[in-house]
Amino acid sequence: MDFGISGKTAIVCASSKGLGRGCAEALAEEGVNLVITARTAATLNETAEYIRDTYGVEVTAIPGDITTEDGRTEILKACPDPDILVNNAGGPPPGDYRDWGLDEWNKALNANMLTPIELIKATADGMRARKFGRIVNITSSSVKAPIDILGLSNGARAGLTGFVAGIARKTVIDNVTINGLLPGPFDTDRIKTGLTAWAKSAGITVEEAREKRQAENPAGRFGTPEEFGAACAFLCSAKAGYITGQNILLDGGAFPGTL
Repeated sequence: MDFGISGKTAIVCASSKGLGRGCAEALAEEGVNLVITARTAATLNETAEYIRDTYGVEVTAIPGDITTEDGRTEILKACPDPDILVNNAGGPPPGDYRDWGLDEWNKALNANMLTPIELIKATADGMRARKFGRIVNITSSSVKAPIDILGLSNGARAGLTGFVAGIARKTVIDNVTINGLLPGPFDTDRIKTGLTAWAKSAGITVEEAREKRQAENPAGRFGTPEEFGAACAFLCSAKAGYITGQNILLDGGAFPGTL
């Protein structure tokens, strides 16, 4: 299937590795030129070089922290009029809500709610004027099924989801869609860190922890960044213009509900 987005330009946040990189590569495979960002310049530049060499698209790498005003300014200076925006940022740490003060909440809200909103504000009107735009917010399966130790993430990402639910019904008239992708367990650095901590507390090896967690999933495994990227690329395609305001769960069937 031709997704109809070859030659378009996408901003993909936090895309030097993991799910963000999966999205960047899937878009590049469809002929989309990229502006990518991440905090670690060396890793980001390696990713940019790989994508250029592999897919033959233009890739501009902008090192920086997308959750800061300076980081957003730099990426928008490099690409003020993207056709596609993929919002992504690392999730806040787990913990007990009794231990979180305003600083912890402000950091979580800034990274996982306010930063995507600022980028949407900066790009959506231009997309509407050009009559094409695709915005995908990478959130979490916790939007549908909250995880007790991830209260900061639950709250911030649910706030973004509620905000998008309103405006996604306003922008679609101009062929600008806004949707959420909700990852469950994917084979990324974040899950590896979690497995290491859990293995230590449970007195088992990391490999035993991995096998146990995979066995608990109906698919019997973790998802891959490539699978996640493919879903993102479809939502960004010209074929997905009738999908907006939706939150698509990718979790191997872990969520037990009907809807």
